[in-house]
Amino acid sequence: MKNGVLTAITAGVILLASCQSKSTAETSKTADSTENTSTSATKTATPIDVSKIKVADAKTILARKQVPILCYHQVRNWKPTDGKVGKDYIVEIQNFKDQMKMLADSGYHTILPDQLYAYLNAGAALPSKPIMLTFDDTDLDQFTIVNPTLKKLGYKAVYFIMTVSIGRKGKFVDYMSSDQIKQLSDEGNIIGSHTYDHKNFKKYAGKDWEEQLDKPTKRLEEITGKKMTEFAYPFGLWNAEGIPELKKRGFRMAFQLSTKRDEKDPLFTIRRIIASGYWSPKTLSNSIKNSF
Repeated sequence: MKNGVLTAITAGVILLASCQSKSTAETSKTADSTENTSTSATKTATPIDVSKIKVADAKTILARKQVPILCYHQVRNWKPTDGKVGKDYIVEIQNFKDQMKMLADSGYHTILPDQLYAYLNAGAALPSKPIMLTFDDTDLDQFTIVNPTLKKLGYKAVYFIMTVSIGRKGKFVDYMSSDQIKQLSDEGNIIGSHTYDHKNFKKYAGKDWEEQLDKPTKRLEEITGKKMTEFAYPFGLWNAEGIPELKKRGFRMAFQLSTKRDEKDPLFTIRRIIASGYWSPKTLSNSIKNSF
């Protein structure tokens, strides 16, 4: 893949015009200690078997308190060449560590997709103050900086991989290798699909479904040895017409950003907020409380 393509991809990721770091008017109370069933010292909920869980009706799912879900991209120090918009998607290293410490000190416990799926469909109990951490686009700093930071706190995360960039050296950032992605998976984190090259999901037609969903899914399953069941929309953009394509490929849940959830398919329009590079730990804390 030529550097020009990766440059365009990176620019596209940075210039996420439709990625709103602030929540829209849809608000509901955060899932909290009312679902607490454990006082374990670990910060991550114990994985549960979801194979027998039946999908609930949309009304039931929408009625449940939303779990805060954060979306990160790059975690590195700002450079003189980083623009004002780009910095919104780049959290500096110490700030990221401080944000994670704030979450831990505040009593947040990370959960993974299985826990979220069981909770939304069957009302399964969650740990006190659950939160999900997600990281998009395969950036190398997610392995070299994010993973060690989370390990120290006993936290796990979801990494949404854009397969075109695996093992590549980019003009602005480098990307994780297959071995690094597998290590994240082997260590108990979840790997999800984020398309081949970040093409807008709303524009898929013809062979796009194969190029952007089927081939990336196959590659990630070969790397991890695990089935891909979670998907993140590029730019957070989705359309109802594309959801059946995700379902028939075995995806259980899909993650957008901060727009309103679909009233028919809330499992495929799960909300996240971007953790802005401009936010202090205190601002992040307030944003979590105000957005979910």
